Amino acid sequence: MEGIRRESAAVRDARTISPAAADGGATDGGAAAVAGTTLVVAGVPLVADLSGALWWPARRTLVVADLHLEKGSACAVRGALLPPFDTAETLERLAWVIGFYDPTRVIALGDSFHDGEGADRLATENRAHLGALQSGRDWVWIAGNHDPEPARAVGGRFVDTLVDGPLLFRHEPSAASPATGSLAAAVGEIAGHLHPCARIVQRGRSLTRRCFATDGRRLVMPAFGAYTGGLSVRHRAFARVFGGDAFTTHLIGDSRLYTVPAVRCIA
Repeated sequence: MEGIRRESAAVRDARTISPAAADGGATDGGAAAVAGTTLVVAGVPLVADLSGALWWPARRTLVVADLHLEKGSACAVRGALLPPFDTAETLERLAWVIGFYDPTRVIALGDSFHDGEGADRLATENRAHLGALQSGRDWVWIAGNHDPEPARAVGGRFVDTLVDGPLLFRHEPSAASPATGSLAAAVGEIAGHLHPCARIVQRGRSLTRRCFATDGRRLVMPAFGAYTGGLSVRHRAFARVFGGDAFTTHLIGDSRLYTVPAVRCIA
């Protein structure tokens, strides 16, 4: 837990990435090291936290994607026995981030539960922990493909999408316009679903990390859940979202984020 606290504390020094860094103008193969990263989406400054959460200071809003609570118990039902502690671990990590930022609103970008019965399988202590995290906050559950229907007895409110100012929050990122490579609507988009990860070669060795992926209009967030895998940003799914490979990844390191143009990531 101390590790989570140290990582989140790094956002105290958050800064906007310089144009040189965004263009890959850095040493070590184009990876620009930053301590907490401010990403600007549709003109809105947002802080990418080392936990994989996103902080919107102007709205005191914390955003997380793909919690996949109760994935362990879902696998057990299907005969794949995994340690049943993923929900507790995910909520503990989320508690540290909420404790640091003290948001007035939390937005969970869908696939918050691994399946439609996940909320029913919550252990009593995990349900109580979730309720404590929600206390005094506007908690927004966005529908995902794993949990398209509102869950029972988990608090908060359920929506398909959420628009606040110039930002649209949804689970699955929309496809880029074939003609312009941009969003059809004049808004920025914050989404999850794809579980982005990036692979780079540093000093002769390969490194794969969860990452944020953005082109300044769209942002795809990393999965926050303890039992979540990742999809390479070089997969064609990301080309459909961004209209090509003209986007930037922000890899989550041990103590800072690293900015790498998508074209410098390897499959």
